[in-house]
Amino acid sequence: MKVSHEWLRAFVPHGLGAQEIGRLLSAHVATLEGTEALRADLAPFVVGQVVHSEKIPETRLSFNRVDDGSGQLLEVVCGAPNVQVGTKYPLARVGTSIPGKGGLVIERRKIRGFTSAGMLCSAAELGLGEDADGILPLDTDAAPGTPILDVLPTGDVRLEFDVLANRPDLLSQLGMAREASALTGVALQPPSELRDLPAVPAAVHGAREASAAGVTVRIEDAEGCPRYCAAIIRGVRVGASPDWLAARLAGVGARSINNVVDATNYALHGLGQPVHAFDLATLAERTIVVRRARAGEVLTTLDGQARTLDPEVLVIADAARAQAIAGVMGGQDSEVGEGTTDVLLEVAYFDARRVRASRRRAGVSSDASYRFERGIDRGATLERLAQAAGLIAAVAGGTVEAVLDVGAAPPSHPAVRLRAARVARVLGEPVDAPTIERLLGAIGFTLAAESADEEVAWLVTPPSWRDDVRREIDLIEEVARLVGFDRFPDELRAFRPGTVPD
Repeated sequence: MKVSHEWLRAFVPHGLGAQEIGRLLSAHVATLEGTEALRADLAPFVVGQVVHSEKIPETRLSFNRVDDGSGQLLEVVCGAPNVQVGTKYPLARVGTSIPGKGGLVIERRKIRGFTSAGMLCSAAELGLGEDADGILPLDTDAAPGTPILDVLPTGDVRLEFDVLANRPDLLSQLGMAREASALTGVALQPPSELRDLPAVPAAVHGAREASAAGVTVRIEDAEGCPRYCAAIIRGVRVGASPDWLAARLAGVGARSINNVVDATNYALHGLGQPVHAFDLATLAERTIVVRRARAGEVLTTLDGQARTLDPEVLVIADAARAQAIAGVMGGQDSEVGEGTTDVLLEVAYFDARRVRASRRRAGVSSDASYRFERGIDRGATLERLAQAAGLIAAVAGGTVEAVLDVGAAPPSHPAVRLRAARVARVLGEPVDAPTIERLLGAIGFTLAAESADEEVAWLVTPPSWRDDVRREIDLIEEVARLVGFDRFPDELRAFRPGTVPD
């Protein structure tokens, strides 16, 4: 699981460095396998402040003296028209390689009789944008000589965690952020891009079928798809994503495609909810049918492969033919492209076993199937639809005309009884009741006190994203990892049963 440190901090604005938060999560949540600085090529660049500037006669060049924090001013010749005394800019010293110049290495050189021992850089030269007309002014209080990565929001670090199959809730930035919030005590919050999104209308509900805005959704296989939600978004303009969205995806190793598709991938990687967008104009009779594939039915998936399906495969079809393998991959015929103006956005809850069977039968896997096979948040379908639809409207324009909600989420698992005495017995030492309540409450569990015969106990209800907690021992494990396994004694105790003689 790839985690972007900047994205994580957007959810939980902690003050720890990437390595520190990585070690903390590794000790309590999932093993940290490695880290990667994403813009390590910018490490040599520093903040430079122009303290003197004069025009070189009969040229567009200027000769500048720049404070780089070394105690000795650098002489820099610059061709940009916007050099101003007192302003700070990115500075490349001699020996620095320029990313936006094909790896050009800065050398000390004579230019029009003036010595130049560095370079003031534009956004394009740093690989941070397209603007190459002028050098990049820095609005910062940082002292000259400060590394650029400490000033610009470009120094993201990717953390790689080994997430085990029993914790699918960790397969998103939000999932890791919940844990980071509990461990640091910093409140979880929505990132800025998810605040003040365009509103979506109230959902039109149906047990097996619903219609709105000229679109119909029908579930024929409720076992394979207990709940299917769709938003109708009209008037979108498909194009390049804004820089912040492309940067979010780059932080987790995903490439930018277009604003609509990138918004769906934001929902997948950021919120843990696989989302699919159909070009509404390609759907026969503007209808979605969730059904089994017909024997011999052929679907060309987004990877360009024509796949022959069988009735074990769950598909998303229109009134005429299959358009996607449910929970696995969409089809080429309904793909969102440059000419798309109206979108049907799918956010559904698919049965994990059926997705696994469909994936195997069709011989294809995806990031979506990986998550559906392990389990997604059964209680957040409509919330994720509102977020994803609002995000598309925000970055691609258009209006969310209707929301359809067909079927119902599977019921939550029953509450589990947890005894304080049993916690102490298993872990080897007691954990006081307030600590147990605080730790489990911090990761979304609801505790109701249930004391009898002076025994301290609770009925604990797991959150909708934790299908793995079904027994008392599961709750005890949660307490142990949150306290920290290294905090418990490792010596053998007399009351622990064993078969080996002393």
